[in-house]
Amino acid sequence: MTTQQATRLLGASPAQVRHALLDPLALRDWNPAFKRVDGPARAATGVPYALTVIGGLTGTWQYTRIEEREIDCAWQVPGFQETGTWRLRPHLDGTLVTHAFTHEGPLARALAKAYRGVAELRLDRLTERSAHPGLLADAAV
Repeated sequence: MTTQQATRLLGASPAQVRHALLDPLALRDWNPAFKRVDGPARAATGVPYALTVIGGLTGTWQYTRIEEREIDCAWQVPGFQETGTWRLRPHLDGTLVTHAFTHEGPLARALAKAYRGVAELRLDRLTERSAHPGLLADAAV
């Protein structure tokens, strides 16, 4: 089992960050390993999204909990499972975001070195999206 966690202050409101995280059809923008994600455009817990990753492996991705300040998700392909969380805390004029995840399975063990720093990379992508207003749709504060 491998666990990672990273925290970053973003210059976007918690509502804007939440809106970005709850765009399931944009998951490929967040995770370049995701080649295809199919399912409803509206985020809901327990709804499985068909997932294809690099190498053609297929599996599922889903939100497991959606709350105002915490979003949990999970995805799996044969030999690899990830459970993750995004915690959002208002801070000054932005949002303190903590992203953590755990990987399990034989493929996860084989890819452990390749996943070093991935929590930070995902926060980099979220920071980039929040720096461009067109990428974060207007959301109530």
